[in-house]
Amino acid sequence: MDRIDSMRVFARVVERRSFSRAAEDLALPASTVTDAIKTLERRLGVRLMQRTTRQVRVTLDGEAYYQRCLAILADIEEAESAFGGAKPKGLLRVDVQGGLARRLIVPELPRFFQQYPDLELYMSEGDRFVDLVREGFDCVLRVGEPRESDMVARRLALLREATAASADYVKRFGRPKSWNALDGHRMIGFRSSATGGVLPLEFMVAGTRKTVMLPMTLSVNGADTYRAAALQGLGLIQAPRYALEEDFERGRLVELLRETSPSPTPVSILYPRNRQLSQRVRTFIDWVAKEFAAQSL
Repeated sequence: MDRIDSMRVFARVVERRSFSRAAEDLALPASTVTDAIKTLERRLGVRLMQRTTRQVRVTLDGEAYYQRCLAILADIEEAESAFGGAKPKGLLRVDVQGGLARRLIVPELPRFFQQYPDLELYMSEGDRFVDLVREGFDCVLRVGEPRESDMVARRLALLREATAASADYVKRFGRPKSWNALDGHRMIGFRSSATGGVLPLEFMVAGTRKTVMLPMTLSVNGADTYRAAALQGLGLIQAPRYALEEDFERGRLVELLRETSPSPTPVSILYPRNRQLSQRVRTFIDWVAKEFAAQSL
């Protein structure tokens, strides 16, 4: 294994905090990864990592070397892609919110792979917080205001939000006339993946954000379950309009209090601040941004 390949192996071990996971990512035998790190340490004359039976920790020297490796590897990839009109290639790891992926990304993937046939995409789906570096992701699609100061966030869109309930719920409890006249109504709680707390209902009144907490018998932390519970008449929900549009059209859900709809929710794509974007990551980010710009959200 040459020095450049050794750097790639080392960088992946640092990011994954695991020899075995790095080996799996790089499609290499675990013994090859172990030998590569040992050879690096002998050549440099320093200990790059502290290894125990449970975890791998990078040393101060290892952290300094890791930062230099990132810069060198990024320069190499940039130099190679600058000649001959080279197209991006390799594995791209992305974490996305499931509803957005199914509605906006997956339907367009055939055209994406037709344009970039040498790219392979691993798409992880979830609403939980993801540590991009430690879990080996290149970028992540997030709904809501980004809070990670160590990440670069590129705004993709603002999702219009709606307040809704099932037709059966409206028949039983009546249609609310105002955001501040919700006595006798109930909501389905949506728990924040960041705090674990239930998010209040939100209403924009003359440019001012108002919040309301209603009684609830159910709280969830998944978007699909949230919508499914509303379809069963268990309470009011607030969700992106694109996710409810078909239910509105078919009469399964009724839009409520449209004149005081919640404020739009931002969608951003995030990537590590200390990592120069590779050609494949930059290509994917630009493609996603173009797709979102073309959608009516």
